Amino acid sequence: MKYNNLGNSDLSISEISFGCMSLGGDDAANAKLLHQALDQGINFFDTADLYQKGANERTVGKAFRGMRDKVVIATKVGNAWRSDGRGWDWNPTKAYILQAVEQSLQRLQTDYIDLYQLHGGTIEDPIDETIAAFELLKQQGKIRQYGISSIRPNVIREYVKRSGIVSVMMQFSLLDRRPEETVLELLQEQGISVLARGAYAQGLLLGKEPAPYLGLSSEEVQAVAATVQAVAAKRNSAAEVALRYVLHHPAVATAVTGIRTPEQLQEALQAAGTPALSEAEREVLKKAVRANVYEQHR
Repeated sequence: MKYNNLGNSDLSISEISFGCMSLGGDDAANAKLLHQALDQGINFFDTADLYQKGANERTVGKAFRGMRDKVVIATKVGNAWRSDGRGWDWNPTKAYILQAVEQSLQRLQTDYIDLYQLHGGTIEDPIDETIAAFELLKQQGKIRQYGISSIRPNVIREYVKRSGIVSVMMQFSLLDRRPEETVLELLQEQGISVLARGAYAQGLLLGKEPAPYLGLSSEEVQAVAATVQAVAAKRNSAAEVALRYVLHHPAVATAVTGIRTPEQLQEALQAAGTPALSEAEREVLKKAVRANVYEQHR
């Protein structure tokens, strides 16, 4: 397994990481799967207080009790569940963040969170207030670093200018090349890591029945998937090609992969440490799909 620094921090994270959102409700089964990932080199685990109304954090915390120093745990904040449990409201205020972190710490059974991320964000948010909350939590030792989870270029630019973020989590895949337009270069220049999610494009790059995706027709998606399979014929799998595509950019520190089963874990691990895509392979893949760009929040 290859490891990369998280931004300019001293945190070192595996290039393939475990997206915990897909975990089920069986704590014992979850712990077994999480431990298998750790044993095989994955050390970065991403969750959020929003997932399963906090139960996702709880199962991750239970699994890693007694081995906290072996893992890098990331979670997210900003979405407050309504009292009736029927939805949530966006709340990036300092008061809410300082309250929510205590609940996440309790569920994760830890004294600190390695990476605390704002789970969304708009240009209308009280950004300086949000940043102040994260900076205070760093001073208090409750978080080690902070970042944002956003695909909005205008929001990302503001945090780059005004904050000490070490990372931005964003959707990035061969079917969603929007970050390539300007965001990846900006973050690379600033020493801020990209945590790439959605590399499989909801399974469409792995053989799932073609469907329209981000303005691409089913036929276009099918053509891209066929190209991925052709490149994969000389490698291990389509999953490897999809993951290697997002990992080729130096701004990307890790591919956050949703994992629910041992088979999915092995599929992701198979890509770990494999050779980077060649320039020729990347060109073949890029030519198979028209690059899309952000149309909103520019």
